[in-house]
Amino acid sequence: MKSTSELTDFYYKTLYPDLKRLEEERKRVKSKLTTAFVMIALFSVIIMAALANWADTFHEGLLFVGFVAVAIGTFIYKNTVRDYQTDFKHKIIGPLIAAIDAHLSYRADGMVTQMRFERAGLFRRSIDRYSGNDHVIGQIDGVALEFSDLHAEYQTRDSKGNTHWHTIFQGLFIVAEFNKHFHGTTYVLPDSAEKSFGTLIGQWLQSTTGSHGELIKMDDPEFEKHFVVYASDQIEARYILSPSMMQRLSTIRARSKAELYISFVSEQIYLGISTNRDLFEPSVFKSLLRLEQATEYISYLRLAIGIVEELKLNQKLWSKQ
Repeated sequence: MKSTSELTDFYYKTLYPDLKRLEEERKRVKSKLTTAFVMIALFSVIIMAALANWADTFHEGLLFVGFVAVAIGTFIYKNTVRDYQTDFKHKIIGPLIAAIDAHLSYRADGMVTQMRFERAGLFRRSIDRYSGNDHVIGQIDGVALEFSDLHAEYQTRDSKGNTHWHTIFQGLFIVAEFNKHFHGTTYVLPDSAEKSFGTLIGQWLQSTTGSHGELIKMDDPEFEKHFVVYASDQIEARYILSPSMMQRLSTIRARSKAELYISFVSEQIYLGISTNRDLFEPSVFKSLLRLEQATEYISYLRLAIGIVEELKLNQKLWSKQ
């Protein structure tokens, strides 16, 4: 796989004509949005000033004006940036993925299916809304791999009947073939309990959370700082999570600077990187020519595609049973 420096050169050299044109388009889109947002703000101020004469309805009116302003702003933003973002993905993200490995195919409007996401068993809550994009699928060194940005949500209603949406997972979701068939299931989750409540209470909370199986204590202190392991088979879990595998997962977590959710189910490894944003949507308010912008796209693509090499999935370390 090409290095970060090689891909950065590709970004700025091979893709430069398209980047330059897209950068001009970005500036035009930014100007349109700035004008629209200023007009919305002025309109909101005028309405709120008028409402100030009716003290009894001012607070309700203020909330309504704020809601309408946000709704209009969101609608204008999505429709204004749509063509620019689509063009960016086809002209920049697609060629970048092809430059990393020609065996991968890319669909800007595709995603890992909800069935595959649920099969991972990582998030034990019913999904009411599921969306995603930037779907990559193919093989790396003979190992089947796919990933995409995903956003899974659930819905609640308050006492007034208002609908609220809550994120279950938002980020990069990766599915890769593993060279062993698992008899049980093993889950590696962020250790939020110990971080929030300390070691003693955290470990007690971990042990009472049985939805993912039996709590398995591992022997790697660094791994235990960040992860908690549940499994249906303790022996198999320790077999899968060898010292080298735990070290590699810790490295991926450090590199991604995000919480990881991992499961080993059937013949697959599922890995969710919780970024709480859409990774490959270009920002209208940041130049495409900035180095940090380029390296962010490249680093996440290399991270996702490099999972096969990083976790040694392309080495026949396991025999299928």
